Amino acid sequence: MPESLVKFIRNGLVEQEHFGYILLANKDKIIDETGNSNDYPFYLRSCAKPLQASLLIDFGMDKFFNMTGEEIALCCASHTGDEIHTQIAQNLLKKIGLEQTALRCGIHEPLSKKEQKRLTENGESINVFHNNCSGKHIMMLGLCVMNGWDILTYDDINHPLQKLIKQKIYDLCEVKQEYPVTSDGCGVPIHSMPLFNMLKGYLNLFCNPVYQKITQAFLNHPYIIGGEERLDTKIIENSTNIIAKVGAGGLCIVVNLEKEEAFVVKISDSNMKAREIAVIDTLKNLHWADVPVDKTIKTLHEKIVGEIISLK
Repeated sequence: MPESLVKFIRNGLVEQEHFGYILLANKDKIIDETGNSNDYPFYLRSCAKPLQASLLIDFGMDKFFNMTGEEIALCCASHTGDEIHTQIAQNLLKKIGLEQTALRCGIHEPLSKKEQKRLTENGESINVFHNNCSGKHIMMLGLCVMNGWDILTYDDINHPLQKLIKQKIYDLCEVKQEYPVTSDGCGVPIHSMPLFNMLKGYLNLFCNPVYQKITQAFLNHPYIIGGEERLDTKIIENSTNIIAKVGAGGLCIVVNLEKEEAFVVKISDSNMKAREIAVIDTLKNLHWADVPVDKTIKTLHEKIVGEIISLK
């Protein structure tokens, strides 16, 4: 069962209480656990992106298209759609030799408020490159072009690419049985598994020299991985040898490359502020990093009327 992790308190009263799980592990065992998930499977959501991106190394896509570190980072990113993100996406798609109409991730407003403001002021329209998953989809198209696979159905669960992605994720995460699969927000299949398997996958990826280019892409380009006000970007920018990646549904996975340990936070109601507080306080409690975070509750007039506390 999930445990209470974060409370929002106004003038002594608990206004919000957020439950969830925190799991700390190395490759071999669970070291500490808050909330007993009983091996219940959760969807990886965007935490799957670096695991999916391992295939670009396996197939040599990085060399085939002479990819930069920023382009590799974008393939793992849940980006905010800033100009730097969309420019990298366009350049990588151009290298692959395809038009934006090939992307099947859909269109949504950029997550970046700065970019939303710029588009409005310049009378520009949103496009597919603003989608936070556009880098992942461009990577998938690149693998299809390299291997001669159909690019029109690359998001179908029965496509050769998606079958390979499933097998790769299962191998990295040491998953030994079948778990539910669904479509992610961007349309591609997304797999579920227990939290411990997620941590195994991240440790098997980021602590493996074979995937050093992916690790360095995270460490060297944290803004590309996320962007404006993104939790994973904040963590990487304010730490040393720490990898972080957020996922929808209240997920965040953090890896300590030096210790070869990792933890995952899962907030049951998916509240993003509660996730931020739980993750940053866990980092501090483990003495892995001290990342600035505002725990005050304020009015629109900047008057402090409460605080947010974590219970771990």
